[in-house]
Amino acid sequence: MKDGLIEQLKTQEYFFMNTISCFTEEDSGFKPKDEMYTVAQHIGHAAETVNWFLEGAFGNKGFDMNFENYEEKMKKYSSFNECKQQFTDAVARGIERIKEAPDEELTAPITAEIMKGAPKMAVVGAIADHSAHHRGSLAVYARLAGKTPKMPYGEM
Repeated sequence: MKDGLIEQLKTQEYFFMNTISCFTEEDSGFKPKDEMYTVAQHIGHAAETVNWFLEGAFGNKGFDMNFENYEEKMKKYSSFNECKQQFTDAVARGIERIKEAPDEELTAPITAEIMKGAPKMAVVGAIADHSAHHRGSLAVYARLAGKTPKMPYGEM
């Protein structure tokens, strides 16, 4: 069970990194319209959400639903390289959290308001879905910036 969850996290990281490999630090602030996320913000947000899902399911506090100051929080994401590293670090922490969790905890129901009743391990699928959403947005950004994103599903 754990091996499959860990492999799913590694695979999503691989797909994400393939998609964003066409960007450089100079693309950090690119966004198609003023009200949209930048390249760095998409990546930083995706990384943060890996942590959010894991903390929500496995942590003591549940899901942090305080979104009032979210716009201010997003401003800290300004470097492609830093956000890319943040994503890699978040996945690594997720893998460690899954490795350390007893099987009983992985199958225990989520008690928080998000995904309530689903087994805690279901957040790995939610992480994959959310990462794919931002990966798709970043592929569109790449095309708008005149770049060609790499096929995410290439050989691993």
